[in-house]
Amino acid sequence: MLTAAVVVAAIAGLAAIAVRRRFLVVTVRGASMEPTHRDGERVLARRDGRAAIERGSVVVVECPDTEALTWSGPARRRRHGDELLIKRVLSVPGDPVPRAQIPALAGAAEPVVPAGFLVLLGDNQERSFDSKLVGYFPVERVQAIVIRRLG
Repeated sequence: MLTAAVVVAAIAGLAAIAVRRRFLVVTVRGASMEPTHRDGERVLARRDGRAAIERGSVVVVECPDTEALTWSGPARRRRHGDELLIKRVLSVPGDPVPRAQIPALAGAAEPVVPAGFLVLLGDNQERSFDSKLVGYFPVERVQAIVIRRLG
């Protein structure tokens, strides 16, 4: 027979799993998002928000290989802050390609950001690894949308 404590513990465990599937806590590393987010600050991000990405949103995205400037392997859900970047959305699909701001897109053939891609920048543009170097970020590499700072 199950005791009340076992039932409560099981419910709490299931609730914790549900929260982890829906939310992600990320620790900001580096100065790329200053002054909005500072090194060491923790943020809460919602995992199920890809459809709600809009210009100005701050997203958590998989980091591409910093030498090849591309991603290897399929997109996958990350559980920890490593291999993740926090960046602001500059352009969404259908927006004009921001050639003047983004050197990696200066020679882009298309007039607008293609479906399935985003242009991302750090708020501290002099110290940010972002679309200026990588070009487009695939929407499928977005892990979550930042919703607030934590304590």
